Amino acid sequence: MSEIPDREIEDSPLGGSVTRDGITVQVHIYRFAGTEDEWAMEIIDHEGGHTTWDGTFADDQDAYEAFEQEVAERGIRSFVEQPVEH
Repeated sequence: MSEIPDREIEDSPLGGSVTRDGITVQVHIYRFAGTEDEWAMEIIDHEGGHTTWDGTFADDQDAYEAFEQEVAERGIRSFVEQPVEH
């Protein structure tokens, strides 16, 4: 069985800690470094729960806008109450 080599991850500068309504989540927007791959996104709440998006995004701005849209529609609490795939 061959091993899969470790690959470096490139984090978007748009990711980071976001606090709304007293709730803080970590927004991780990333892709493999040195590639033109699309961006993936994961949200981690203060309890360690993960919310991942099923698809990828053409650029990191699209990913961040998807996060903002979700917060506008369902509130940031939705990431804590029911971490799910989007």
